[in-house]
Amino acid sequence: MSDEEQTPSTTGGPTGGRTPAGPQPEEIRLFGTTWVDHSGAYTLRRVGLAVGSLAAAVAACFVLRFAYEGLEIAAVGGIVNMLVVLMFAVCSAIAFRKTWEGFGRRPTDPAREESLRSLKAIGFIGSLLAYCVRCFVEAPGERLRRAEYDTALAQYEKRRGTRTGNPAARKKPKRK
Repeated sequence: MSDEEQTPSTTGGPTGGRTPAGPQPEEIRLFGTTWVDHSGAYTLRRVGLAVGSLAAAVAACFVLRFAYEGLEIAAVGGIVNMLVVLMFAVCSAIAFRKTWEGFGRRPTDPAREESLRSLKAIGFIGSLLAYCVRCFVEAPGERLRRAEYDTALAQYEKRRGTRTGNPAARKKPKRK
């Protein structure tokens, strides 16, 4: 993809394609770097993501309802039906919590997050609901990335501000 074909959200966001000196903001899926200055239909994308994740969660609930009806038709017994419902409820609650925590901080133990992947896949409805609820506040993960970006900018400005100029360009004092 050439530079002319890229959308403003993927070409550097708020700078309109120019690459400024200093740290660059990290992109958020479906938002690019528009989260920095809320440009490029940012609000519309948040609303779309909220509606889409809620619609996907509702559709998933219907699919689970059909699966439950299949268990009833198969007459596997009340204990199995109860265990299936309990499993999806617990996994959805854990997936919601872990997804919600992921919006606010980076995982401290990637191996633990990897081991929870299957549990979060089973409780995918919880993850979808977390995305839906988070979109009412901000783009999912925006607060974390904004804090990291602001910290990186402050450190960059501090490093740039302490410099007194290019030492090689300084004039050397004349010797007598």
